Amino acid sequence: MTRQNVVVADTKSGINVAITMTVSNSSLFTKAVKKTRETQGGCINIPPKKVGGGARINAWVDSMRASSPTRVKSAASLSDQSSWMLRHPSALNMFEQIIEASKGKQIVMFLDYDGTLSPIVDDPDRAFMSDAMRTAVRELARYFPTAIVSGRCRDKVYNFVRLAELYYAGSHGMDIKGPAKGSKYKKETKAVLFQPASEFLPMIDEVYKALLEKTKSIPGASVEHNKFCLSVHYRCVDEKKWSMLAQQVRSVLQQYPKLRLTQGRKVLEIRPTIKWDKGKALEFLLESLGFGNCTDVFPVYIGDDRTDEDAFKILRDRGQGFGILVSKIPKDTSASYSLQEPLEVMDFLKRLVEWKQLSMRQAIQGVKSRRN
Repeated sequence: MTRQNVVVADTKSGINVAITMTVSNSSLFTKAVKKTRETQGGCINIPPKKVGGGARINAWVDSMRASSPTRVKSAASLSDQSSWMLRHPSALNMFEQIIEASKGKQIVMFLDYDGTLSPIVDDPDRAFMSDAMRTAVRELARYFPTAIVSGRCRDKVYNFVRLAELYYAGSHGMDIKGPAKGSKYKKETKAVLFQPASEFLPMIDEVYKALLEKTKSIPGASVEHNKFCLSVHYRCVDEKKWSMLAQQVRSVLQQYPKLRLTQGRKVLEIRPTIKWDKGKALEFLLESLGFGNCTDVFPVYIGDDRTDEDAFKILRDRGQGFGILVSKIPKDTSASYSLQEPLEVMDFLKRLVEWKQLSMRQAIQGVKSRRN
């Protein structure tokens, strides 16, 4: 593992991507950040000014409505629910099978924050995790390498979680930092720091100010600055105003072709067009921990949002570990298992810790028996 200061230039776009990181010699990262204008699944394309916007705005609003959990729930029949649960069974019900699949391998935990460790709330600044959940995550990190992977600004999600022993990947994985004192799970003691979208910071600040101005007349709308990306929340906006909100967001973003728009749960996410997401963040963290090319690693990713699908797909492609979708309603997903809400997530984490503690006690007893 070596610490590198890298600037990767894309000759087509003229964008320089600055990176400061402690990594292995793998080429994963430079390959990923060189392609800065690739479209990814789930994106809403921002047309140039000359293209008529009426139809495009209607498409945006339709997409916003489709992502509304209440609408999806009303469309889901009991038979759909049962069929979906057969394909994505409860991780709690399948716990023994999951443990059996992980035997002899190092489990590495990746956790989304909003909707996974904390409930979804109207005010994103009040998405607090419970003390019981914090205790569960702290215990989890004692036995398994653990990372929080969130669309939130890394500093903001750290202030919610307040556990220094974890890895944090904020801004959808574009701002990654390891424990300040290093990790007992990796050989290198230097801190991990990776920020592949640093060149976009002035642009993100500029768009943030413009969006604040454009959306201030829409009751309930809020714009959250997540350092390397922006979130326009419309959970508290009257549905009749969604078209107006989409129009205002479009009027700003059509001036910035190097930014892309994706959707989450009643939130519009604005990000740089570099090919980096939560799936790439998962791969980077596995590499940083020394598990990049290992066959004896078992990553587990738990998340509730569209943006977590990038990580679920990576795990499927790797054929290692599995994804768990947190949802009470059927959704298209690449996750293998499901949990219904943060309370079930906490139960699953506790069961993992209890299993690990029991297996360690049994191992110690086995050593003592052999000595006698």
